[in-house]
Amino acid sequence: MDGDSLAETFWAVARRLRHRTRVALEPWDLSPSLARALNVLSRHGDIRLSVLADHLGIAPRTTTEVADDLARLGLAERHPDPGDRRATLLALTAQGAATAEAIRAARAAEGEQFFAALSDGERETLADLLRKLRD
Repeated sequence: MDGDSLAETFWAVARRLRHRTRVALEPWDLSPSLARALNVLSRHGDIRLSVLADHLGIAPRTTTEVADDLARLGLAERHPDPGDRRATLLALTAQGAATAEAIRAARAAEGEQFFAALSDGERETLADLLRKLRD
């Protein structure tokens, strides 16, 4: 390597990807954390705030703020849990589902553009290495 450690290079690439992701989210004027919450709701359907907190790796108190922001924007709504009347579920609205899908498509396109410098074989190798580190 050219003087940078592997970790420094990894973090530099991660910063570039995060920056490009923030730019890709600009049309929706959403923070990355709200976009992540939309993605979780899109993948998992109606869920309790505590489950959303677990998926996002944030405190339950912070999840309440995320849910409030999503509701204020018309992207999600709370409703009673039919299996436990003391609990509340968070669900995407139709607008939230459409926004989540549009963001997913924009992020996929951004990812394709970001990794376009790599050959198919390099992409496959990188994906294998990243999965190995993740797991």
